Amino acid sequence: MSGAHSVGSGAGTGTDRPVVQQDARPQVVGEAYTEDGHPDVEGRSVGELVGELTSDLSRLMRQEVELAKAEVRQEATKAGKAAGMFGGAGVAGYFAVLFLSLTIMWAIAELTDLTWLGALVVTLLWAIAGAVLYSRAKKQMALVNPKPEQTIETLKEDAEWARTRSS
Repeated sequence: MSGAHSVGSGAGTGTDRPVVQQDARPQVVGEAYTEDGHPDVEGRSVGELVGELTSDLSRLMRQEVELAKAEVRQEATKAGKAAGMFGGAGVAGYFAVLFLSLTIMWAIAELTDLTWLGALVVTLLWAIAGAVLYSRAKKQMALVNPKPEQTIETLKEDAEWARTRSS
């Protein structure tokens, strides 16, 4: 193993990414090193070395999983904040459209002295907008394929590779 990893928050680094710190040398208690910096394995059994390797790989995998969790958690937090802002923008947009519609309705009513005509015109405009959006959404939805084709293909390739390697 090339070094012990620790996951930090990225605070003070000027980035929003988790920080992985790598020590110059593995922190293994009681292990001796040769002059060139490699672990001294002379006089140790293969079982000990395999056990140490397994332990190091296990530790490395746990650290990598922790790093992945930290990254996903951080990205999910950013996505949640952005989603909240989109929600706020949607509410503000809704009220803007509502009051614009009322303004148009009252303007038509002022010009014609017929309030119902203003309401009817605005209603028809919204009905047309809704029909157009529905039609486009229906066409777009027909293009959606819920089956993850690329993932299925790569899984088939992986299975084929595993079959050829085992025979």
